[in-house]
Amino acid sequence: MMAQTLFKTSIGRRSFLKTSVLAGGGLMLSFSWLGGCQLNPKDGLTMPKEWFELNGYLKIGENGIVTIISPNPEGGQNVKTSMPMIVAEELDVDWKNVIVEQAPLNTELYTRQFIGGSQAIRQGWRSLRLAGASARQMLREAAAQAWQVSVEEITTEAGTLFHKTSGKSAGYGEMASAAAKIQVPKEVKVKEVKEFKIIGTSRKNVEGRKIITGKPLFGIDTKRDGMLIAMIVHPPAFGMKLKSVEDSSAKGMPGIKDIFTIKTFDDAYERQYFDTCTFPEVVAVVGNTTWEVLNAKKALKVEWETFSDHTISRNAFGSTQAVDIPAGLESTTEHMANMAQWMTKSANVVRRDGNPELAFKNSAKIIERTYTAPFLAHNCMEPMNFFAHVTAKKAELVGPLQKPEFTEKALSSRLGMPLENIEIHMTRLGGGFGRRSYAHFLLEAALISQKMDAPIKLIYTREDDMTSGIYRPTYSATYRAALDADNNLIAFHVKAGGIPESPLYANRFPAGAVDNYLAEDWSINSNITVGSFRAPRSNFIAGAEQSFLDEVAEAAGKDPIALRLELLARASKNPVGENNEYEANRYAGVLELVREKSGWDNAKPHIHRGVAAYFCHNTYVAQVLEMTFENGKPGIPRVCCAIDCGIVVNPDAATNLAEGAIVDGIGNALYGAMTFKEGLPEKNNFNKYRIIRHSEAPKSIDVHFVQNEIDPTGMGEPAFPPVIGALANAMYKATNKRHYNQPFVQALETSALRM
Repeated sequence: MMAQTLFKTSIGRRSFLKTSVLAGGGLMLSFSWLGGCQLNPKDGLTMPKEWFELNGYLKIGENGIVTIISPNPEGGQNVKTSMPMIVAEELDVDWKNVIVEQAPLNTELYTRQFIGGSQAIRQGWRSLRLAGASARQMLREAAAQAWQVSVEEITTEAGTLFHKTSGKSAGYGEMASAAAKIQVPKEVKVKEVKEFKIIGTSRKNVEGRKIITGKPLFGIDTKRDGMLIAMIVHPPAFGMKLKSVEDSSAKGMPGIKDIFTIKTFDDAYERQYFDTCTFPEVVAVVGNTTWEVLNAKKALKVEWETFSDHTISRNAFGSTQAVDIPAGLESTTEHMANMAQWMTKSANVVRRDGNPELAFKNSAKIIERTYTAPFLAHNCMEPMNFFAHVTAKKAELVGPLQKPEFTEKALSSRLGMPLENIEIHMTRLGGGFGRRSYAHFLLEAALISQKMDAPIKLIYTREDDMTSGIYRPTYSATYRAALDADNNLIAFHVKAGGIPESPLYANRFPAGAVDNYLAEDWSINSNITVGSFRAPRSNFIAGAEQSFLDEVAEAAGKDPIALRLELLARASKNPVGENNEYEANRYAGVLELVREKSGWDNAKPHIHRGVAAYFCHNTYVAQVLEMTFENGKPGIPRVCCAIDCGIVVNPDAATNLAEGAIVDGIGNALYGAMTFKEGLPEKNNFNKYRIIRHSEAPKSIDVHFVQNEIDPTGMGEPAFPPVIGALANAMYKATNKRHYNQPFVQALETSALRM
């Protein structure tokens, strides 16, 4: 018998819909899989960019094969495997009999069909379980009716129904047609954690074979009969717009079909939240082949001019905002000077506990440090691209994007076509990291197809991609800490800001652990467009905070892990304030685990170690990074990582996510930077924009998960932010010099020369 944990199924109009019997005698159930998810209301207010809701449906064929249709895009985080595992667990089906399919965008059937914020498993957990458990219950009831026994006597295992008393059994496929006639149950039993057979076990990527054999999975693989190739030319600098185009020579080149300008958004259109577009008017070049279009691009003579201050209207999840776009050609030197100036000004007080001013005045010792980080480009392996075929009656689009639901309205408005005539098919993403949340390239493809009255595939070159905006913002933060005569931390002050947003999370650790605490933020407007980047805001503030805490520990004469645990003990037993976002005991738990697994208390000769821990995306991560210098060259032999993300659905996938985040974090901290001169991005390809190389990645990464029965939380992003602090702290131990300004590469290379 299953345990008595019950889930309600009466969860709204679109939450659980049973459809007609399949022609082949199977059962199809469709679900709005997030209808039953109980979210913390504040998440909708404070993290709107980071919501992740999943929905979908399952089919059971007459032969017992189960098809689970995954509505969300797959961007390498392996949710296309892990989420169906949850359904299959509660359905009690043999995993080898499960087929997973990708759904197209369908806002009538599904809700919030997107990826981002490491919310897939967390927000889908209850509803995915409900999907499987409800289908299983209906199959049990069908068997009970067929065999004229009580449904309580029907058990299941690996896709088979059993009545042990009579010895009768039947595969799910045999009962699927009858089950389709059963009323959806008002509540269902779900398994206890100890009963899991699929969840908690490692399952290979359902697309693994296709990936390694080079099957067409990505948007850029799309091919159709009669398809043309399109590319765009955008202004070379931020703060500029199109003035004129001389295209007579280019139009006459071999294979070129047409050259024209397009406006991605109408001037009067109220943009949706993810309708960010740096250059809304561009030149489109259309031809037969990529090579021919590339050559025509080079032959174009385009004039650009600076634009004036202007305002656009944006709908931020129901609230209309006026967004001011300043004029001017901005430079990195000016950015740094402006941010430094803000550090001397009063800023917006976000949180205040106790009397921090008095505590600093009466302290025995004050530590103050300032940290900075540059703009970052996403640099997805697959450049932006999209296929579009727009006719007078319908529009078909195919490609990689993270939030198609939020692009659909803009597309409908711009094409003048009702939503029901638009089909968007999602391909696997060749990298996303937030960049593909902003799908202006989809609109560009559709407008070009509409103009040409032909199917087209729009492709960005690497230079187009790297210079077209949607960067991680540039940030700065100043930290101050006050110690008393006994080296106790008595006051903590953080003032953080950036261009064009602040990275501050005022209610995260060490808030709640210090009697006197002050958090302030500020921001400087810009015409350089920014957007989500893996672990938004946390990707800077975690490294700065964790670097600073190491300096505080050193000034207090304490071990870095011991200081953090001391503060977390205070936050657990007698927390300061009421809005602390984290659970101190779980935070301390990953620090204890990483201390044990890394061998922190056992020093190793010539091994320099740094530690960091952070909470974001509802998950706790602690890391110890080891650094060496051999023949004057730095190396990272090992990173040890401890994670508390609740129940781990697919350990292999979760480990892979942590490993990827760690390598990505180290690479961005060491090398990543986008700089500007008079509005011009100074790096447009990988010959200038440095990324981590295989030989520079950690030689070993071991990942350890806290074992508990807490509902799962995020995994794609939480391991990224803390490793930057662990890296900086290890660099200090290795070079005896603190590093405050990312990227660290120049400082590290200088230190290496001294070795």
